[in-house]
Amino acid sequence: MTKLSLPKQIAGLAGWLALAFGTAAVGAVASVRAVEFYQQLARPPWAPPAWLFGPVWSGLYLLMGIAAWLVWREAGFVRGRVALGLFLVQLGANALWSWLFFAWHLGFWACIEILVLWLLIACTLAAFWRIRALAGALLLPYLAWVTFATALAFATWRLNPAVLD
Repeated sequence: MTKLSLPKQIAGLAGWLALAFGTAAVGAVASVRAVEFYQQLARPPWAPPAWLFGPVWSGLYLLMGIAAWLVWREAGFVRGRVALGLFLVQLGANALWSWLFFAWHLGFWACIEILVLWLLIACTLAAFWRIRALAGALLLPYLAWVTFATALAFATWRLNPAVLD
């Protein structure tokens, strides 16, 4: 573990959380009308209610930020560059999905992109786990939710061919 003062650790945690929640904000801009759009779509019977997505994603972004902070604290940017680089790339892919699905209504591309996101999360989780097992474990709920979201996105796309290209 790199030796960091308490103020640096707190600043680091704040930075990683800001980055994670900043990604949430980018996705939220694309999702301004997501609730209305989601309500208009034909959905599979197992689809959760629209109100559930906000709390779930808030918790997941919190876990992501903490996980990245643990890796940064343990390995720094030099030893942790691959793991933290993967983390940054998957954050970008995460934000892009909301734009593809909710803003641009590109169902096919959203389904392709969420598969890429899933793979990036799995790689990030593995890289985090090698540095600090707890950091990898904190990404397990994220991977599980995106697994579910992948099935939901595909089913919703297939049920709405006129709306989701």
